Amino acid sequence: MAKTIVYKFGGASVKDSNAVKNILEILRNRLRKNHVIVVSAMGKMTNLLESILIQKIEGKDYSSNSAILKEFHLGVSRDLFPKTHPIFSQIENECMRLQGVLESSSTSDDYDVLYDKVVCFGELLSTRIVMEYLCQEGMTSVWYDARQLIQTNDEFRFAKVDWAGTKRNCEKLLWPILSQFPVITQGFIAGTKDGQSTTLGREGSDFSAAILATSLGASSVTIWKDVPGVLNGDPKIFEETIKFDELGYSQAAEMTFYGASVIHPKTIKPLAQKQIPLLVRSFIDPDGEGTRIHQNANAELIPTFILKKNQILISFRVKDFTFSEEKHLRMIYTELDKLKLKVNMLQTAAISISIVIDAERFKLAQLLESLKEEFSILYNENLELLTILNGDRQLLERHIEGYDVLLEQETRHSLQVVRNRKKES
Repeated sequence: MAKTIVYKFGGASVKDSNAVKNILEILRNRLRKNHVIVVSAMGKMTNLLESILIQKIEGKDYSSNSAILKEFHLGVSRDLFPKTHPIFSQIENECMRLQGVLESSSTSDDYDVLYDKVVCFGELLSTRIVMEYLCQEGMTSVWYDARQLIQTNDEFRFAKVDWAGTKRNCEKLLWPILSQFPVITQGFIAGTKDGQSTTLGREGSDFSAAILATSLGASSVTIWKDVPGVLNGDPKIFEETIKFDELGYSQAAEMTFYGASVIHPKTIKPLAQKQIPLLVRSFIDPDGEGTRIHQNANAELIPTFILKKNQILISFRVKDFTFSEEKHLRMIYTELDKLKLKVNMLQTAAISISIVIDAERFKLAQLLESLKEEFSILYNENLELLTILNGDRQLLERHIEGYDVLLEQETRHSLQVVRNRKKES
């Protein structure tokens, strides 16, 4: 059998019925029996599921948002299927299962465990619709639950992959199917050995594609995006962006480390280890060349701009005015690890340590509470972290005009600032 090819379609590529029809056109002359198609939740459905979960935890009425979730998927399906199609009962059943999870849970339940039980329904619903539509249009494919394929530990919301267990699952469960049909499965979600739902970190569908590709020894992974390839900046934010024709694994990994959103940070490593090429292509212009990420790429060291919004700057000041030491860093990182918070920027001074993290509901208060005995703590919210790779000081100055800079760092290859737009006087 020919080597497996993995395609990944994100939320924007399945945002409505027209987007699903576009997937059909992309796959029409490409889909083969050895394909694995990884699909994200539709549009902003993960955000909606997170809102439902928050309402549940806070004891608020979530019924209207649950109704919006169900009606959205039913509405998409009405545009794609005849009234008698079984997809409508499948959607009803999935929404009933979601309701059962919510009703059987308590506000005292572990947030991360409950999160993984709830948000998985976005991917379960989207993949049901995509699979049924492809089959209806003559592209027979098989739906498979990714929670039975990608095996993880029980670190909910940021589960670590059991690579050996996942490889066994893929070889045992997927190989027999792929010899006859393509498989449709979910991104972002996974499962423990004892059947509990887990997730791989927000926007983790790219990582799912890499996990499956690595476990199956795939020949390539293609991520279909709403951009023509990997650009040197988000075109919604930065003007006159440039597309990379190719990138080396290390250069792509560096970009994702600093927060480039076009590829999930964990995606590159497993593909690089197996030397599986990653292609980033446009679902708007599927015949475009896109960007190829592979071992022997020629480095294009053009300035690259990465902006992370909704950041929090936290400064920990040692209370007894002794110098900050490694033990203080260990204290902070121990609590960050417990809360599964990632540091996007770190700076130490004589008696203080400053970190920049993504805003996470509930987590900031827990972090401050756990460290208040050891440190005096100040923080600023609603900030932006701007990283410029392969740039210079003059370029940075243009991008901080009109901003207050709260923190700044410079290395040979990177410039970083934490900025906040100046208020009009």
